[in-house]
Amino acid sequence: MRRREETIDALFYEREMLSLGAQYIAGVDEVGRGPLAGPVVCAAVILPLGKGERIEGVGDSKKICAAERERLAALIRERAIAYKICEIDNRTIDAINILQATKRCMKEAVEGLSVCPDVVFLDGNFSIDIALPQYSIVKGDALSYSIGAASILAKVYRDRLMCEWDAVYPQYGFAQHKGYGTEKHRKAIGEYGICEIHRKTFIKKDWAGEGKNEP
Repeated sequence: MRRREETIDALFYEREMLSLGAQYIAGVDEVGRGPLAGPVVCAAVILPLGKGERIEGVGDSKKICAAERERLAALIRERAIAYKICEIDNRTIDAINILQATKRCMKEAVEGLSVCPDVVFLDGNFSIDIALPQYSIVKGDALSYSIGAASILAKVYRDRLMCEWDAVYPQYGFAQHKGYGTEKHRKAIGEYGICEIHRKTFIKKDWAGEGKNEP
């Protein structure tokens, strides 16, 4: 597959696959590889790619404000030919490492689609264990429309989940930082210890092994 030039729009890769005979193209992305707490979440989505069917504004979820992400996620879910969102919890991340957890999560999302894609676009520089043609695109959430849509679905889902955990453990501020290693979060770990959704392998420097909320 040819490398996209920066002057080409975010449907470049999709158009190339369509020209080769693909009908259903799945974009796959993850959110939550870096946080100290919570799951990694992956989404796979197949969107219609006909003329006039593009959802304007879809792109890298990190560059879109929260309210706009919510609006776009609703449109993506409404218009998608198929989509699937999966998560891998912190205990599994600790057991098999974050890269393997991400690959497993992406695989489950692709295999959970109700429509089998002809080709899969992955955000990143690795492959996953699926019996389908796949292409890895570095910074794919910004370069591919389909991956960008997946990134929005995954981020909205994970942000909501972390807000739910904030209600259970308000002392950590999960609703604000979503589990990432902010100064506030690290200070809270130092004061309260860890809770059931913390990734122990990510916080060895912050937590000495004792905590009021250790699972």
